[in-house]
Amino acid sequence: MISWDEAGSGPPAVFVHGNTEDRHSWDAVWPHVTQTFRCIRLDLRGHGESGDAADYSALAMAEDVATVVAEAGVDDPPLLVGHSLGAVVVTAYASQAPARAVVNVDQSLAFGAFGAAIQPLKDMLRGDGFADALAAVFAGLGVEALPPDAREWADAKHAAARKEVVLGTWDLVLDTPVADLDALAATMLPAVTVPYLAIHGSEPDPGYETWLTSLMPSATVEVWPGNGHYPHIVEAERFARRIAEL
Repeated sequence: MISWDEAGSGPPAVFVHGNTEDRHSWDAVWPHVTQTFRCIRLDLRGHGESGDAADYSALAMAEDVATVVAEAGVDDPPLLVGHSLGAVVVTAYASQAPARAVVNVDQSLAFGAFGAAIQPLKDMLRGDGFADALAAVFAGLGVEALPPDAREWADAKHAAARKEVVLGTWDLVLDTPVADLDALAATMLPAVTVPYLAIHGSEPDPGYETWLTSLMPSATVEVWPGNGHYPHIVEAERFARRIAEL
């Protein structure tokens, strides 16, 4: 079972949260976006109030989006908004199903680079060092940019992360050669032809924008400096105004 809720009216928009979190990651922006869109947000499998599954890969989680789109009776192609892991999920969905546009909140799609960074932690993540390794990953996300209440919520979610779910989302990245991860991106991204807005809270790696737009010409990259991993929370009103332009 995939848990979801909705609010507002207007063109449909589907919001997908990041790893270890849930649909309440959109609480800060919810009062603003529901003035413009019929907003639907879901808990991915293994997160929040949704049930567990055998497959926690981002590609499988795209099926959760499809399930909710169908259950909600969404007939028009929706705006898809994903944060972190959710951005990979909605990108995968948009590569194979109709969408109005896609908003990627602070998630690099250079899967090979992510694999190169995280694969050295593979043994810790799969062993007794899981909590420490995960904390090291989250420490680099810029949570200090969040307002105190939002940071407390995010820190609690990260600390309560379920090992089997986190590893399920990262298994592909942990076990696949970097060159093959790059090939996966090169296969998926050209299939997304709708407007694609990538908002980053800090500068991506040098050359990332050129690489992304070479594979996905519909992509636009914006950097909102100082927002860390959560620009949709740090600047909720600005975020709502920006996605309403799509």
